[in-house]
Amino acid sequence: MPTFEQAMAEIAEKRIAAEIVVQTLGTFRVWNQDALMDSKAWGRDSSSQLFQFFITARHRHGLHKEQIIDRIWPEMDMKSGSQNFKVALHGLNKALEPQREARTAPRYIIRQGLSYQLNLPYFWVDVDALEAYIALGNQYLEKTPEKAEQAYAKAFDLYEGIYLPNRLYEDWSSDERERVQVLSLSALITKAELLLPKAPQETIRLAQRALMIDPSWEEAYRLQMQAYLQKGNRPMAIKTYQQCEKVLDEEFGIDPLPATRKVYEQVMSM
Repeated sequence: MPTFEQAMAEIAEKRIAAEIVVQTLGTFRVWNQDALMDSKAWGRDSSSQLFQFFITARHRHGLHKEQIIDRIWPEMDMKSGSQNFKVALHGLNKALEPQREARTAPRYIIRQGLSYQLNLPYFWVDVDALEAYIALGNQYLEKTPEKAEQAYAKAFDLYEGIYLPNRLYEDWSSDERERVQVLSLSALITKAELLLPKAPQETIRLAQRALMIDPSWEEAYRLQMQAYLQKGNRPMAIKTYQQCEKVLDEEFGIDPLPATRKVYEQVMSM
């Protein structure tokens, strides 16, 4: 089993070794052989969209052409969808391999009959690295929390915003967007809890960052209140609870959980 340092280095080295580096968080950018691809390189939006779909489904083995068409262009009949897919795939392969010789198999998109998938070992995707750092942090959380903090910090450096913001209203991207958001929020809260006894101000900062991702994440309000309580800042703890109460009522028509109410009662008894 690798040491913590070896595991951290291995995650970092994967980006260095990759031929195609993909940023999906906060914005969409692709580096091909270390060169940032211009948005014009995709030719048309359908090629970029197809690539983003492949990235989203990167851990699924073989996607049938009909499945892809149905997910990306559900409004099209199969004939129109097939033509659109053919054009988009051609543009995608050309964007990734502009110098590829005619009649040679694409390097980055694998085709098996009517199924397609990324040749994943050539790719580095920010979400995979973020997930690896969080998993490493979770692994060391109980025995060596200082190392867990380091791993979480690396993960948070990668989280620059929501997943594929330019595909916010595409159904095929929503599950991955929600998964990454929950994963990131959970890690933020875990680190905020770790730091509460020794660095309440940092707990407040992390809780606020969590609320920027999801203003209704109740655990973040509760931690923020606990941190203000530890600092002896009663007015800000009360203000935080009031904001939590307001958001939960407006968003879901519910009251804060008993655990949050309990912290509030502690504040009011100061």
